Amino acid sequence: MAYGIGGQVTEFNLRALVENSKRSKDIVSAMFQLDFTQPKTEKKEGFTDIQSPCSATPPVPDRTVNGVRVYVVEPCATVNQTITVKGEGFWPNTPTLIYWQNPIGGKAMDAQVKSDAQGNVSLEWVVSPYVHSTAPDPTVPQIHRIKVSQSRPIGGIELSDVGGYVVQGIYETLALAFLSTIVGALIAIPFGFLAARNLMTGNPVTTAIFLVTRTILNIVRSIESLIIAIIFVIIVGLGPFPGMIAITIHTVAALGKLYSEVIEGIDSGPIDAVKATGASWPQVVRYAVIPQVVPTFTALTIYRWDINIRSSTIIGFVGGGGIGFFLWQWIVLQDYRAVGTAFVAIAVVVIILDFFSARIRERLV
Repeated sequence: MAYGIGGQVTEFNLRALVENSKRSKDIVSAMFQLDFTQPKTEKKEGFTDIQSPCSATPPVPDRTVNGVRVYVVEPCATVNQTITVKGEGFWPNTPTLIYWQNPIGGKAMDAQVKSDAQGNVSLEWVVSPYVHSTAPDPTVPQIHRIKVSQSRPIGGIELSDVGGYVVQGIYETLALAFLSTIVGALIAIPFGFLAARNLMTGNPVTTAIFLVTRTILNIVRSIESLIIAIIFVIIVGLGPFPGMIAITIHTVAALGKLYSEVIEGIDSGPIDAVKATGASWPQVVRYAVIPQVVPTFTALTIYRWDINIRSSTIIGFVGGGGIGFFLWQWIVLQDYRAVGTAFVAIAVVVIILDFFSARIRERLV
């Protein structure tokens, strides 16, 4: 019965995997074509802006910079109209990419041509309705951009554009996770002591503090860091900062609970011995508790950093920065080569960090 209800709720359908097998194959195939490096190239580029659809007085689509001229014969462009794009001052007899950018920078059309012996290019282009796919009202004239680009190898290897974004995203993710872990651990330490039953149940006041602290930690721990990130993205905007706040808050709750359990599991002998000398509560903590918990606290903190690196990746999906932010954009744009590159980079980094953190924890515990 439980399986039947679960199947209905989850709309369990294995046939969908078979029916969409061709699309799955295309996506997986693209993901294995990693886009991390590329041959070093030099580029020659030019562009001009063009209005579409036309207004009564469209700007002239003609622009010259550093001897490279790009212009359109027609004064403006409407859907299904044939326009003539021309370029001058490019490298001769070289493959040339011409593409149309919509007002938000998305690529709406592209075409490959070859420059002639004088370095001129020409293309007759039918304007696709897709150029207005992002416009709230396609009847309102907007400024679009036509770019003409050439590249040729000069020897060597360099990071591709995607590779550069992956490196930036991984660095951001590691920094976000590291800072969140350090700040969260520092805040969690006092919470750990206040939530330890064996230290805080000696009298009614400390017992009340213990109950309040433990309740707060349990409530915050029950809220996923992803949900916290969404709240702070709304408050402070997109970027790594809301992600860092979200992971820090969740780290405080998680480590505070773990620290308290470590304290509750320590040997009570040193505590009783220090108490027998008439020591105060802070002195008991300083001389009987801290020496026993430092190695385990350190190991748990490193383990939490491991977890936070994985969390940072997901946090990016809601605008919290890191590699996840780029990954989400590539998924939306259906750039599966970039998605595969990001997956491999994340996996490599996580495996390496997991290996070293495991070794460090073995030495500490």
